[in-house]
Amino acid sequence: MTDQTLSQALELTPDDSGGLVARLGTAFSNAPQAMPPEKGAPFGGLMAALAGSAARQGLGIETPLRSLTVQYLAAARFEAVTFTPTLLRGGRNITYAMVAAGQADRPALQALATFGRDVAGPALSPLVAAAVPVGQLESTPLNAMFGPWFTRHIEHRFESGPRLFGLNPPEDPVLRVWMRTTDGAPLDEARLLFLLDGVYPTYWTALPGPPAISASVDLRADLFGDLTPETSPDGWAFFEFRTRDLGGGWAVEDGVAFAPDGRPLAVVRQRRKLLPGR
Repeated sequence: MTDQTLSQALELTPDDSGGLVARLGTAFSNAPQAMPPEKGAPFGGLMAALAGSAARQGLGIETPLRSLTVQYLAAARFEAVTFTPTLLRGGRNITYAMVAAGQADRPALQALATFGRDVAGPALSPLVAAAVPVGQLESTPLNAMFGPWFTRHIEHRFESGPRLFGLNPPEDPVLRVWMRTTDGAPLDEARLLFLLDGVYPTYWTALPGPPAISASVDLRADLFGDLTPETSPDGWAFFEFRTRDLGGGWAVEDGVAFAPDGRPLAVVRQRRKLLPGR
């Protein structure tokens, strides 16, 4: 299914076992476009978005998603995958859920999700976006030699360019980029989770090429509030990603997402395992 749309990829259909089934197509492969998409696996950001949606849809949760922690147990295959949500504890203000996903005795991921409503109380918002307006930047498609297939569903607009392969100093490996999904839909919960993993590892900007390839081991996203169609009607969000540590075959990277009006939307931390060089 190389022509699968994002809306189709995010669709979950109930099955007789109490789970929800997603159809994973090669359009969202994490393999570079220079290779056949079948050489990769379904994109981790898509899997995270499906896990969050499965908890909400399968358990009938209406309050905003506050946090999602995903462990990627094994690469899923490009076929139907079942997401099974479990209610751990439900209350008026906070709901805890677990999601397991897999295919025919092959576990793909497990996730923990926390949902909760806003209440009156003190407020602080120290995260500030100093972003160049998105309209002043040109669209920058990723180079097909390393840009994965799934990035064809994302529009990237980089501040100061992609900064790849040593253009960033090692003491400040940072990447600042506007992103939206190419369907132009308003930013929603699933699309934000999708985009929080929508760019290459930031350490690529501080190291010389060829890129050191890695696989996502776990990802935690914390969302700050409810997303409505008015948050970003054109789907744009501004992201700032930083490498926090790289060594011993591991990388830890952080990111922050902001709405077009500068309001912080989410933070994300991802641990990656570097793959052996060939």
